[in-house]
Amino acid sequence: MRTLLFTFLLAIIMAFPAVARSEDARDLVSRGMEKFRANDVAGSLADFDRAAQLEPKSAPQLWQRGISDYYAGKFREGRQQFELHQTVNPHDVENAAWHFLCVARVDGLAAAKKSLLKIETTRDPRVPMAEIYAFYAGRGSKDSVLQAAAKEATPEAAMYADLYLGLYYEAAGEKDQARAFLRKSAAAAAPASYMQDVAKVHLRQRHWDR
Repeated sequence: MRTLLFTFLLAIIMAFPAVARSEDARDLVSRGMEKFRANDVAGSLADFDRAAQLEPKSAPQLWQRGISDYYAGKFREGRQQFELHQTVNPHDVENAAWHFLCVARVDGLAAAKKSLLKIETTRDPRVPMAEIYAFYAGRGSKDSVLQAAAKEATPEAAMYADLYLGLYYEAAGEKDQARAFLRKSAAAAAPASYMQDVAKVHLRQRHWDR
């Protein structure tokens, strides 16, 4: 009897490290990203939320959580997440763009432009981020974004240009333009990245991948 009890207790003790690992915040974030890539938006958001609960100090870093909020239709929560992320990454144009998109879905484009997060675009040297920011702010144009990407002449620049133009046009209610740009972004021959995976998930979420 004692031997059986000892064996049982030992089994429980040995199981604890595995449980702890499964609840590690970093593991949860990685798992959430994989779920998002697999088009499981709700599952990804559950993992990101759990990671923030386990390690509150990590919450500002979870820009992935904001994107999942967006696709889950939780636009106010997404807005809050991108505002929180700006406290640790204050010059990221993509963060400002996603914040804009969340605001636009709730309050419209005009309100989104007014509340666009302030970014020093020179601190985000990726092409065509400066042009994307100007476009979202109402100071630039679609052509300026595309021309900057063409001048850079890399698949990555083209992927970003098409992604953020497509996202903007969807928020503006221009479905055909949005679909065309997002299809181009998803098909770009760019290095594997989470943001191109976002384009692919977007197509699946909207049933534009058919």
